[in-house]
Formats: sequence, C-alpha cells, structure tokens
Amino acid sequence: MKYAITMVTGKFGKYAINNLMKVVDHKNIVALARNVEKASEQLPEDIEVRPGDYTNKDELQKSLKDVDKLLFISSQPGGEVSRLQQHKNVVDAAKASGVKYIAYTSFPHADKADNFLANDHKATEIYIKEQGIDRSFLRNNWYLENEIATLKAADNGNTFVYAADNGKVGWALEEEYAQGAINVLTKDNPKEIYEFSGQSRNYKELSDALKEVSNNEFDVKSVSLEEYKEGFKQAGMPDAVTNALTAIQRLIKDGALKEDTNDLQEVLGHELTPIEDALKKILQ
Repeated sequence: MKYAITMVTGKFGKYAINNLMKVVDHKNIVALARNVEKASEQLPEDIEVRPGDYTNKDELQKSLKDVDKLLFISSQPGGEVSRLQQHKNVVDAAKASGVKYIAYTSFPHADKADNFLANDHKATEIYIKEQGIDRSFLRNNWYLENEIATLKAADNGNTFVYAADNGKVGWALEEEYAQGAINVLTKDNPKEIYEFSGQSRNYKELSDALKEVSNNEFDVKSVSLEEYKEGFKQAGMPDAVTNALTAIQRLIKDGALKEDTNDLQEVLGHELTPIEDALKKILQ
C-alpha cells in the first residue's frame, strides 16, 4: 500500500507526514509539494518527494502514479487559479492515476453549510463523489492556532476582543486534526464523513481558560461586528483582512462552527489535549 500526502511543507502537511512516517514504512510514502527542493530538505532522505502543484494537472497525474491512498489537504483561496479549480485538478489527477481512496480536509457540515468558507469544500466533496473514488471527508472544525493573534495580545496584557457573541467553536490543536487525518488514512474501513472537532466553547470560555495560564491580567470585551471591523480599520489592517476576520466572527456568531460529535477523540483513541495545556503549547 502506497500513501501520498499533499502540501507537505505547510503546517498541517508537516504534522501529517511526521505522523505517517511513524506508522508506515518510508518506502511506501510519497510526499507531494509545490516546492520539491524545500520538501526534500525538510524530510528524511528515504522519503520520495514528487511535484505537487495543484495548478498543474498533468504533473500531478505523474506524481500520483502507483499511489493507493491520498491525503488531500485543501488549498487556500485567493490564488490566480481558483481554489475549486485547483481541487478539481487534484481529483482529476488522482482518478486518472488510479488512486483508490482520498481523504480530503473539508469544512464542518460542508454538505449543508452555506457560507464563504464552506462553498469550495462543498463543491469539492460533490466532485470527489462524482468521480466514484472511495473517500473520507475530514470536516475539520477550527484550529486553536487560528486565534493566535487574539490570544497573544491578551497574554501580553491587551484586551481580549471578540464579536461572535455566544457563538461556539470546536477548537483543538492543528496537530491533533492532522493525527486524526493520518489515523483515518491508514484505517482499513474508514467512514465517509468525520466531523472533527474539539469541545464546543464560546470566546468567553476561551478567555477564561487563557486567564488560567496567562502571566498577565487582561480585560475581555464583547463588541458588535461593526465595532470589531472598525477596530481593525483603525489599526491600519488591509480591507481584505479586516473583512475576512469580521466575516469569520459573523459566521461563528451564527453557529456555523458549533459541534457536538466525538469523532476526533474516537479516531485518536484518547481525549484531546485539555484546553489550558493546548493554550500553553501554542503560546510558547
């Protein structure tokens, strides 16, 4: 059985391949990267690195030759080639190369979600199904690391500001999501859908946990979406960043990231890192 992982120089990809190397013979691993030289420098010499540029379908098809199982890590939006087209390129290449199974990192409840973050994932899931490839959709909730700017600011004594009201999020460490992905990839009979998530918490609960581990005291302030957006504008943030961050707060406020499953814990075979320990880890 030969396994491949895309985007191995990214943070999630690094976590994933490091976990795969612990459980699979290195000769049965293919690392895919847009920057082959960079990936080769980061990985052991006995790991085969092949080109993995999502915009080059023909090259991807060659790179996926003799691969049985693929961990397909979703790309970022905003490139010259649309994210959905990039994703279709990967799926087309996998199909043409005879890949038997794809584990794809998706978005919470992608089949039902209707928001700017979910739409490409929903379309990608549909496309994978249409190609008839065996698959698992790893619907990752939210990485705790996504909140690093807010967390570090508060840890340094600044105000912990949020605009998501009582909206809940399933925060967990990115490395735990990546370990979950590898556990699914190497399973004999994985499910089609995994709603991966940590325990649902709101920002007030997250700030309370941070107060338990922070060396500094800080205030916590819940503001309106308009105030939140204006704060970024006054700080000189680019409009695109300001709008995206505000839209995410609105999405959370509307309940898009609320989750109650134990899929991640079950796949990992143990409880997730306690939130206080997770906070300590990412603040170091």
